Amino acid sequence: MTSFYATSSFDEPNQRDVLFLVYPNIVLLDLVGPLQVFTHARKDPLSDAAYRTTIVSRSGGRIGTNTILPVESDPLETWILKPEDTPIHTLVVVGGDGAIEAALDRRLVEQVRQLAARSSRVCSVCSGALVIAAAGVLDGRRAVTHWEDCEQLAREYPAVKVEPDPIYIKDGNIWTSAGITAGIDMALAIIEEDLGKPAAMEMARSLVTPMVRSGGQSQFSPELDRQARDTKGRFALLHAWIGEHIQQRISVDDMAQECGMSSRNFSRRYTETMGTSPARAIEIIRVDAARALLTASDQSIKSVAADCGFKDDERMRRAFLRHVKTSPSQYRKQFQVH
Repeated sequence: MTSFYATSSFDEPNQRDVLFLVYPNIVLLDLVGPLQVFTHARKDPLSDAAYRTTIVSRSGGRIGTNTILPVESDPLETWILKPEDTPIHTLVVVGGDGAIEAALDRRLVEQVRQLAARSSRVCSVCSGALVIAAAGVLDGRRAVTHWEDCEQLAREYPAVKVEPDPIYIKDGNIWTSAGITAGIDMALAIIEEDLGKPAAMEMARSLVTPMVRSGGQSQFSPELDRQARDTKGRFALLHAWIGEHIQQRISVDDMAQECGMSSRNFSRRYTETMGTSPARAIEIIRVDAARALLTASDQSIKSVAADCGFKDDERMRRAFLRHVKTSPSQYRKQFQVH
């Protein structure tokens, strides 16, 4: 059966070691997404690979995943027995349904604790946060995991400051990410921190990623929620039109005209389908666009408000308080990636 080999084929003296910790029943994409990013990241197209990637597990060998593909791994003990001055640049604990059992494995948790103490950076993907929380790595730290696991993380590890919304969080040298593809976003942000923005953008282009998402973006996608509610796509073109005209004043009459309906009939059908009024929907779309600008640009708050169709920054502030429960300035302070 096909399997992934444990160690990257590159072996340059200046490469940084990145360890991916796995255990039975991991989510395969939690591993291979960030693994792909780190394995092929370079400072520039002509330089050597910046990282040396290794997959490790408690006892080594073949580890089953949530797909038909297993992965090969080296024993954790190999790294624990290395001289204490052997640098581990980044430790990444992968997520999956097996995370709950892994977090209860005392030997594994102790090994994670030892490796984390020797690592310049410790990361978790998805429910891997449960494992590093069990090792005490997240005590007193802000952290996120897959939205389905946030409640359990907060309940079982009360010393962790769980935030269920962001796609990833950096707290000092500790990084945690939300579910599945958020691990790729976190890895790209780390590449930007280590190698610079051009390297991260080049890696994103290589992966055909449509955009580099900042950690401040929500794992609860308003766009995905709209698509889930509007299963027949009745208002898909309308939402695209709003995005294209977001700087302009948009009334319910404008929306109705775009849909070829009377204002009264449009308002009724839109509310029934989307579970919110047209006016509130426009405000949510504007807030979502503003969140992206606040975290990915250095535009002034006043400029962001204008670009997103708010009449002024005070109106944008009130909209943020309604939907995000914080002000635009506090949101930028918390989530902007420098």
